[in-house]
Amino acid sequence: MSDYVKIFLDESEMPRQWYNIQADLPTPLPPPVDKQGNPIGPDALAPVFPMNLIEQEVSTERWIDIPEPIMEALTLWRPSPLCRARQLEKKLDTPAIILYKNEGVSPPGSHKPNTAVAQAYYNREFGIKRLVTETGAGQWGSALAMGCRIMGLECKVYMVRISFDQKPFRKIMMQVWGAECVPSPSENTRTGRAILAETPDTPGSLGIAISEAIEEAVTDDKTRYALGSVLNHVLLHQSIIGLEAQKQLEKINLYPDVVIGCAGGGSNFAGLAFPFVRDKIHGRDVRILAVEPTACPTLTRAPYAYDSGDVAMMTPLLAMYTLGHGFVPAPVHAGGLRYHGMAPLVSHVQREGLSEALALDQVECYQAAMQWAHTEGFIPAPETSHAIAAVIREANQAREEGKQRVILFNWSGHGLMDLSGYDNFLNGHLTDYHLPDDELQRSTAVLDNLPKPPPRG
Repeated sequence: MSDYVKIFLDESEMPRQWYNIQADLPTPLPPPVDKQGNPIGPDALAPVFPMNLIEQEVSTERWIDIPEPIMEALTLWRPSPLCRARQLEKKLDTPAIILYKNEGVSPPGSHKPNTAVAQAYYNREFGIKRLVTETGAGQWGSALAMGCRIMGLECKVYMVRISFDQKPFRKIMMQVWGAECVPSPSENTRTGRAILAETPDTPGSLGIAISEAIEEAVTDDKTRYALGSVLNHVLLHQSIIGLEAQKQLEKINLYPDVVIGCAGGGSNFAGLAFPFVRDKIHGRDVRILAVEPTACPTLTRAPYAYDSGDVAMMTPLLAMYTLGHGFVPAPVHAGGLRYHGMAPLVSHVQREGLSEALALDQVECYQAAMQWAHTEGFIPAPETSHAIAAVIREANQAREEGKQRVILFNWSGHGLMDLSGYDNFLNGHLTDYHLPDDELQRSTAVLDNLPKPPPRG
């Protein structure tokens, strides 16, 4: 198979269980707590999520069966192909083998439907009729709109205002699938109205949009909130990416030296990486690399602390690397990577030394995306471009060292709804933005009076 470009699995080879990394962690994940530092139980989450998803959130079982209706929905686009970027390898003149899991083959064009259809199913089975959510770049909003349509639920999406303006076609995609999409902050909620009164020209943030969505969700017994990243059950559903990749790698007798994913909230990174983190925990020699923007450097510069997932502090406090729940990121084009906190499980894996992190400028990432488009043809999402830029760095290092290196990364989505960013890049309008130290200190000051996570074992 030395001339392969795509490695496929038959539908009968699809994983039929999700992988839960909590079963293999060397030390347990710190629990969610209230503002006094007291651990909270599942009942505290019941107004926001259905109990069947809460059970997954707190589970430490290694394997969780995928229900048949979810399998049926996933087979619309899964198994996704594992591909080799041969043309990029040639262009870089590298001895590295570059492989990527193509999650852009889903109907909305990203990895997000892997959990969207699952969350819609579990909510439907619990008797919920309507889901409310937030979205940054629009990938998650599009995915949940489709998932709700498949499972017969209503859907409303609060979209971060800067992305709502930058990516109008994402809003239209949601509307095609029957969802309502509004810019956040909005006049619909107390949180939105308060923020607009104080800063009417705010670009918005995921923290704000989450507050609005939760505020609306808790007012109706038949409505629940759905989150596209960060939480344990979301990362669980995404593990199908890495599980498929492991089966595909076995077919060509390869194993990666480095596994790479872009990271905002953590879902696509964890989805590919966590099955390989399990291998690392059990002695396999593999590097795990998360890539984020310099404008929102959660893993690379933020403190590890208990913080809320939203600006109005409606969520429990989670132990994570965080820039502070009030952080409003610069309006870089990688909208899906503009979240103030990193998933607790991704943060825990990083804190345990099982992964490493890299922050990149958006100009380097767009240059990498252009190089990819010129060689491999596909136009990457701005989020995906961060992973590609890191891949190019790894491939260039392999060339300089004269050593073969197997590089695996997650193609988390295409950029066909993000062409305004490419237009700005091509016309020289994009600049890099490094979060200043004083702004970082201001945004993380809100953590001073919150409970502190336990010291690292």
